[in-house]
Amino acid sequence: MALATFAAGCFWGVEQRFSEVPGVLSTEVGYTGGTTAHPTYEQVCSHTTGHAEAVRLEYDPDQVTYERLLEVFFAMHDPTTPDRQGPDVGSQYRSAVFYHSAEQERAARDAVARLGAELRYKAPIVTEITPAPQFWRAEEYHQRYLTKRGRWGCVI
Repeated sequence: MALATFAAGCFWGVEQRFSEVPGVLSTEVGYTGGTTAHPTYEQVCSHTTGHAEAVRLEYDPDQVTYERLLEVFFAMHDPTTPDRQGPDVGSQYRSAVFYHSAEQERAARDAVARLGAELRYKAPIVTEITPAPQFWRAEEYHQRYLTKRGRWGCVI
């Protein structure tokens, strides 16, 4: 098994999308890339911790490649908008790949170069590619948040 960590805006939708990928065995949402130990959601939203809302996933490389996970990642958000995704604004919503190995770093940098060469986006890709720092699991109510929601927005 292997780990991958991505930030692509609000972690609820990112987690939901990755949980649907065959070969992804588990997901958890949390905070990474900042300076505060054990940050809370409120602290991260205060824009003082430097953390991104992120999803850490465990996957089976025999079932899904890291390159495929990168394809899903870049397809689910706009990697050209610094510190925002849609209506969500702030550094916690930045686009980032937090790599766990040299191979993951190489694959992420290759993906950015390839997408840039393809001119897939109208602006340059600003996705941060950095080593995976300490990951702080978010509060339980954030875990699998969208799965817990019913059709009318009620918690199941």
